[in-house]
Amino acid sequence: MTSIPTPQAQLEAIIFDWAGTMVDFGSFAPTQIFVDAFEQAYGFELSLEEARRPMGLGKWQHIEALGQDPDVGPRWTKQFGQSMSEDEVRHIYETFIPLQVERVGAHSDLIPGALELVQDLRRQGLKIGSTTGYPREVMNRLMVLAAQRGYAPDCTICADDLAAGARPGPWMALACVQELRIGSVAHCVKVDDTLPGIAEGLNAGMWTVGLSLSGSPAGWTVGEFKQSTEADRQAVRDRVVPMFEAAGAHFVIDTVADLPFVLKSIEHRLASGLRP
Repeated sequence: MTSIPTPQAQLEAIIFDWAGTMVDFGSFAPTQIFVDAFEQAYGFELSLEEARRPMGLGKWQHIEALGQDPDVGPRWTKQFGQSMSEDEVRHIYETFIPLQVERVGAHSDLIPGALELVQDLRRQGLKIGSTTGYPREVMNRLMVLAAQRGYAPDCTICADDLAAGARPGPWMALACVQELRIGSVAHCVKVDDTLPGIAEGLNAGMWTVGLSLSGSPAGWTVGEFKQSTEADRQAVRDRVVPMFEAAGAHFVIDTVADLPFVLKSIEHRLASGLRP
């Protein structure tokens, strides 16, 4: 008879997003390729800022959201005489995927401090899960590259793995809970650079941590981050942090390198009987 895990009083797992969280500072791989896919598929001009808006959703849903965007949608209708159809979404998606597989390696460097963080978490006995808006076809490539750099989470759930769907629903995060055999969702922390990723964690009943400087909302390259002054960083925080707070994130930090301080705070809250 299979034993039932006994709930524990401390954290059991950290569930990370991928692009903008653990790899690809600024989340440039998907953003630029959305721009290129729209251009290649239909000769439609999309700005990087527009491409970033639905970041965190599954890529099919991301394209659908762009078709409904208050700026993009009317331009699309003006250019083609009708709103974006399902067939057009499919063609853009089918254009996007091979471009993403081809180029994901150019944006596969780990975010500074990510590897050291994971090594420290493993020494503490914590399990490492991951969820992503990337489809499995892209992740099969990215996971190999990340492993070569030392990062290999215990499980990875992709946007197209589950029949129920992806973010902002809880299903990918809960699939990690099941695969990692976690005793309580309250003992999990979801870390993400996007608002749909925060919603995923909240809907799954987890603690959530938003990232203000390494991800898509900030839009910085790692070089820009390293060269930035404290005033530069504070200006971005002032813009991005309220977005995460409004979305319900329990904590907001600059990058995953700052996560240990938050985990100590969560441990104290759990010890006091608090839950997400």
